[in-house]
Amino acid sequence: MSTLLHLRAAGTSLVLDLADQLLPVVRHWGADLGELGEDELQALALAGWVARGDSPFDRADQVSMLPEHARGWLGRPGVEGSRAGRDWSPAFRTSGEAPATVTTEADGTRRVVVRGGDACAYLEVELELELHPGGLLRTRTTLTNTGEEVYDLGALRTTLPVPERATELLDFAGRHTMERVPQRQPFDIGAHSREVRTGRTGLDAVHLLCAGEPGFGFGSGQVWAVHLGWSGNQTTYAERLFNGSRVLGSGERLEHGEVRIGAGERVTTPWLYAAHGTGLDEVAGRFHAWLRSRPQHPARPRPVTINNWEATYFDHDLARLTDLVDRGARVGAERFVLDDGWFGGRRDDTTSLGDWVVSEDAWPDGLDPLIEHVHAAGMEFGLWVEPEMVSLDSDLARAHPEWIFAAGGRRGLESRQQHVLDLGHPGAYAHVRDQLTALLDRYAIAYLKWDHNRYLNDAGHTPGGEPGVRAHTLAVYRLMDELLAAHPGLEIESCSAGGGRVDLGVLERTVRVWASDCIDPLERQQIQRGTMLLVPPELVGTHVASRESHTTGRRHDLDFRAGTALWGHLGIEWDLATCSEEELTELSHWVAFHTSHRELLHTGRVVNGDHHDDATWVHGTVAQDRSEALYQVASLRRPDTTGPHRVRLPGLDPAVRYRVTLESPGQDPLPAGLGVVPWAVDGITLTGRLLAEAGLPVQPTDPEHSQIWRAVAVGGSGGATPRMTA
Repeated sequence: MSTLLHLRAAGTSLVLDLADQLLPVVRHWGADLGELGEDELQALALAGWVARGDSPFDRADQVSMLPEHARGWLGRPGVEGSRAGRDWSPAFRTSGEAPATVTTEADGTRRVVVRGGDACAYLEVELELELHPGGLLRTRTTLTNTGEEVYDLGALRTTLPVPERATELLDFAGRHTMERVPQRQPFDIGAHSREVRTGRTGLDAVHLLCAGEPGFGFGSGQVWAVHLGWSGNQTTYAERLFNGSRVLGSGERLEHGEVRIGAGERVTTPWLYAAHGTGLDEVAGRFHAWLRSRPQHPARPRPVTINNWEATYFDHDLARLTDLVDRGARVGAERFVLDDGWFGGRRDDTTSLGDWVVSEDAWPDGLDPLIEHVHAAGMEFGLWVEPEMVSLDSDLARAHPEWIFAAGGRRGLESRQQHVLDLGHPGAYAHVRDQLTALLDRYAIAYLKWDHNRYLNDAGHTPGGEPGVRAHTLAVYRLMDELLAAHPGLEIESCSAGGGRVDLGVLERTVRVWASDCIDPLERQQIQRGTMLLVPPELVGTHVASRESHTTGRRHDLDFRAGTALWGHLGIEWDLATCSEEELTELSHWVAFHTSHRELLHTGRVVNGDHHDDATWVHGTVAQDRSEALYQVASLRRPDTTGPHRVRLPGLDPAVRYRVTLESPGQDPLPAGLGVVPWAVDGITLTGRLLAEAGLPVQPTDPEHSQIWRAVAVGGSGGATPRMTA
């Protein structure tokens, strides 16, 4: 068997070198290299060797996916740990004539498994690597202790190299109600490291760590990106050494003593996902294709959801809620979600988390009257829960204070008037599981909005206070898996103070993520654009809220609010009792427009325009066969100049002619008092190449308003002259 492996998929090549019984060295990860024979692969590997110099540390050609100090790597090692200070620098070697097992799965995924060991350090390692037919790469590592003594693990990280032309980094930061804020910087010597110590993916999550060619955008420049599919503490980093090596790496961030591997035991990392593409849109497309290919990906249309939170908050009055149901049904909602306040003594946010029993005060007849009304209105019923949290003023906390996270003999800081229930305790796990199971068995609940509002700081497992975040995270996964297995058809949304738990670990179990508690459409433009670089639109909750944002105080017309919410899993979070007849009618038109284009929006390729003027953003969804597309052209602020302002439409077939029209889901397409660009009256037909390169002038629009453009293929080439209008 050759020691060189070449995997190819959807424009991506990965070449692995397993020579000299070493763990895999990546000779190429990036653009497709085409068919390569053995001689060409050997030449490629030889070309990867640099001048030897006078020191092995000057060489950057032998860095494996699990970097080892023993091979001259001077950056972060793949394995950190020891047995009372010994066996801290393992040197793994593969054995046998076939160092790797290579298989092809039924869906075309190429799978490679490499096993190695260090007999002196009493450690064995297994690296799994998969290249999906859509071009997404994922890898994980299993470490086994073959010795008699416990091995204290400090870190287990996987890395992927990127070439020298990747000179710029992009990742994301943020905070509550302002998630997915992009930040760029040079890929300088040293480590750019992002650590999560809050016990969840984070409102300031790195999301994607990208390295790319200078100035890379959505449609230009080669980009390499990684994401760790894990919902707990983690470290994601870009590291560049003096010898020229550049790597992207990630792994769990472990507290001291959190993982102690006993004799014969093993630990497996979360999957590290990676994608290469020309521009961020192609990278995002690889993540989307993988998520959509999974057997658990939702097959039925995503129901338009109405949630009562910003409409009624803790006021759970049956008459008011049934009126909201009726108004929601009138505008086209297909699912009703009852939010916080339905359980225990929960009339405000100070009490009862952990007591997941329907309140007899708020609901003397149980939830049946509301659910029956929801079903009669043609909708399914969903319920908000926060299973990992506990209020000190609760029956649960009074009965089992030992189930609450506490370190050093102290309970820790209270946040949002709640603490975290340590699901690493079997009793706590069973309590939550049994209470949720009782609800799901008793009521026709199709959907759980699973919230997680507090950091897991100072998260000690009682009574000893050992670190408990990792065990808790695994318990959450297990709990979700158990509930889903016992209740076929149940769907779960991941919500965490908004977008604080958006990752591919929780998305193995959930079919929706809540991008942010901020529904202000101006903020949502950035939040949704960043979120959808990883998650396809059908899995991202996007709601239409009230005219005045509850989080920012800004006021926006319905066309901008609905036009921004159109692009994901559409929902409504608005007290519809305050709406005029005109507003209800307009909203119903927007919902109808969404549902009529839902298949395109939820199966197409997400595209974003690269424009020099940040005053106007364009993004859209293009059908996989490029037969049609929808775009939003959003005016975010006043432009610096008076014009002309042209928008280029990305993603279309350059050789195909498209009819472009200005859509008007909720109102007149041409607002009074503004000038009219000629094409906006009757539409225009141009090739995809012309639309991408020359573009079209924007119909004048006030700031914080938007337009919806539709492009439909009409075949052939050439263009048409629009009717000129005075």
